[in-house]
Amino acid sequence: MLASLRNWKAFRLLVIGDFMLDQALEGDAERLSPDAPVPVLAVREPKATIDTPGGAGNVSVFAAALGGTVACVGLIGCDEEGSVLRRCLEQGGCATHGLIADPSRPTTVKRSLIGRAQHRHPQKMFRIDIESRAPISEAVRAEISRVIDQEIERCDVVCIEDYNKGVCSAELCAKVIARCRQRKIPVLIDPAAISDYGRYRGATAITPNRSEAEKAVGRLIDPTDVVAGSKVLAAQLRTALDLDAAIVTLDRFGAVLQERTGEAQHLPTVARPVYDVAGAGDMVLAVLAGASANRVPWPEAVALANVAAGMEVEIFGVRAFTLPEVQAQVIRLSQSVRGKLRTRADLLVEIAAHRAAGRTIVLTNGCFDVLHAGHVAYLREAKSHGNILVVGLNCDAQVRALKGATRPIYCESDRAELIGELASVDYVTIFEEPTAEALLRATVPDVYVKGGDYDGKAINESAVVKELGIKLCILAHRPGLSTTSVVDRVRSELTSGGNVAAAGRAS
Repeated sequence: MLASLRNWKAFRLLVIGDFMLDQALEGDAERLSPDAPVPVLAVREPKATIDTPGGAGNVSVFAAALGGTVACVGLIGCDEEGSVLRRCLEQGGCATHGLIADPSRPTTVKRSLIGRAQHRHPQKMFRIDIESRAPISEAVRAEISRVIDQEIERCDVVCIEDYNKGVCSAELCAKVIARCRQRKIPVLIDPAAISDYGRYRGATAITPNRSEAEKAVGRLIDPTDVVAGSKVLAAQLRTALDLDAAIVTLDRFGAVLQERTGEAQHLPTVARPVYDVAGAGDMVLAVLAGASANRVPWPEAVALANVAAGMEVEIFGVRAFTLPEVQAQVIRLSQSVRGKLRTRADLLVEIAAHRAAGRTIVLTNGCFDVLHAGHVAYLREAKSHGNILVVGLNCDAQVRALKGATRPIYCESDRAELIGELASVDYVTIFEEPTAEALLRATVPDVYVKGGDYDGKAINESAVVKELGIKLCILAHRPGLSTTSVVDRVRSELTSGGNVAAAGRAS
């Protein structure tokens, strides 16, 4: 997955389907109504409704955050809610000229009442749906078709997000799938909860959850062996609909993938605390869309979608995670990462995620050979200048060049492990260059920290720090605390037969 993410390119996505406005009204739920056994929601700020895109809108803003240029095609009403939805989508980086305003129907709105008990975590109490399921007029259908004809020529992948509210008719789906097959454009389907999937025949891939797949196939699987049963569902759907891939999502069990050839595969996910499942399926579709545009193999694409969906369920409500955030999560979950040590390539991914979250990055560097109290105090103070502390560690060859043939005392992997155990340090990376200039140019931290035995002119990296606009902090020097003095004392005591432990404490 990491190689695919590092080579991830921007993509053009067309999202067709049922666009909705999600509204959340929050308050405190601390008592029951005196006239009915129902909780009372005390709304402190009546106008503080939170508006976010829902349905196909979720897929759109999620994909935009992952590097997609997204065009939306669907219906809204000629009402204030339609204007709000359009504005929310545009703020999420999506083009909305394909949203057709239909005066005969309202914008679909999902209005949730969110209560907090004793000012603790929010919990959804009730939901109000405002929508129309009436058939779409021929004039509106023709306008949607016209917009799709325009947009399909300039996209890399198409997503159909179907909630069975009239937009994704059998006729429209068949037309879109046929056009995309002609042009070799992948079509990914998040299907409606219906029993007949015939309208999706010939698409590239479909992503029902377990209950949706059971309904479409017409059989319930054994709940004691969800994975095995879901493999059968995926195989049946793939064959019946002539798909390249059928992906059945299984919540905490991950997903099952059935491709055109071979047996179905189970792609497990990492167990996480589930706070809110809203948006997880939309995140799966958005990630698969970007992966398809980037020609990522299906097993990798599904595994990546599992990671992103897992991030979504850990938060309340929905949030569009950026590509750097997803990349950073993949790195953290990768078994190849141990402790805080990172390669430069992986470090850059994680720094980008922290920067996207508004965190201040601090970089310092050194040999850190024979860790002592001076190092600990220095790194603790360095961390106080920001949120994330990155320590650049000189490789063994450079330590020898700087300190002499008898150094380092500890090899670079041991030094990295020792530094990584400090609570103040977030990341350690080993660099092989004589100075930290290349590391500074790669990471561009907000703050560069050096010890007090330097002044601005003596620092090798002063020019690049000034060029990149990095803040330079020189920390106070603590005389007598240095690795050289520790090593000299130990050697002296060994030569004279003195107390090595006492020498160490003195330093």
